[in-house]
Amino acid sequence: MAIQTSSPARCPTDGEVERIHDETGAMTLTHYPVFPGIELIYHDVHLQQHSHTPAEGGRRYVITHCNVGRIECEWNDGFFYLEPGDISICRRDAVRTDSYYPISRYQGLTIVLREDQTPGCMSCFLADVDVYPVEVLDRLCGDADCFVMRAHPGIAHIFSELYSVPESIRTGYFKVKVLELMLFLSCETGAENQARSRTIPKSQVELGKRVCKFLSAHLSEKITIDHLARAFHVSPTQLKTSFKAVYGTSVYAYLRHLKMLAAATELRGGNATILEVAGHYGYDNASKFAKAFRDEMGMSPNEYRNQ
Repeated sequence: MAIQTSSPARCPTDGEVERIHDETGAMTLTHYPVFPGIELIYHDVHLQQHSHTPAEGGRRYVITHCNVGRIECEWNDGFFYLEPGDISICRRDAVRTDSYYPISRYQGLTIVLREDQTPGCMSCFLADVDVYPVEVLDRLCGDADCFVMRAHPGIAHIFSELYSVPESIRTGYFKVKVLELMLFLSCETGAENQARSRTIPKSQVELGKRVCKFLSAHLSEKITIDHLARAFHVSPTQLKTSFKAVYGTSVYAYLRHLKMLAAATELRGGNATILEVAGHYGYDNASKFAKAFRDEMGMSPNEYRNQ
C-alpha cells in the first residue's frame, strides 16, 4: 500500500496540517502547540489503517477522545475500542506506529503531554489551577499504564466545544480547555477505569479482521454466517461476537456498508446501469438495492450518480 504524506502546512492559527492519502482513502492531522510539552492534534480519518514513523523517545501521556466513528487501541495482550464520547489516557515510552480505524471513519482529538517538558504545575498559567498534570495522569493510569472512561457529561462538555472553535480565538481557547480538562481529571479517582473490562484478546480481534478481509474480497457473493463459520472453523456465535467486538456492528450490517461504498465508487466512475451495479453486489432486485443504498448513503443510486 503506497502512502503519500504531504509536508505539514502552517495554518493561520499556528497549527500544522498533515495530509496523508493512499488508494484506500485519506486522513488529515492538524497539530497545535498549547503549552510547553503539550500538543493538541485533530484527526479527520477516512481510511482503515495507517502506519507512521514513531515519535522520538521519552515518556508521553496520550489523552484520546473519540467524537465520530471508532478507533482501535492496543493494550497489554489485547485491544480496546473507543466509540463516540469515550476517552482513554495511555502512558507510553514510545508512540504506537500503526493505527487502525475499523469502519474507515474516525474524527477525534488527542492531547499529548511529554513528561520531560510539561510544566510541573498548571498554576504558573492560572493561579487557581493548582494541578500537577503528570501526577494526575500517572495516578489515573496506575499500574496498568492505561485509563479508559465511557462517555461522561463532564467530559462531553469539555470536548464538544473543542470541535467548534472559531479560528480567531483558537490559541487562547485551547489553553483554557486544557486547563479545564486537567482540573476535571484531578477530581477523578480512577475507580471508573474500564481498560481491563473492555479489552478483547488478540485472537478474537484477529478473527474479526480476517472475516472483514474475507468479506471485502467477496462483495459480489451472498454470504451467510454459517458459511463464514465453516470457512473459519469457529462457531457462528464466536464469529459474530468477535466481529462485533472489533467493528461495533453485525456482520450483515458491515457487509452491506462495504457493498454500498463499492457501489458508490462504480456509480461515480463507471458506465454500468444501476441494475448492473446492483448485480455486481448480489442484488437482483433494483428496489432492494436502492433501499440499501439510500440507507447507507442518504440518497438513491440515481440521485447519487447525477450529483
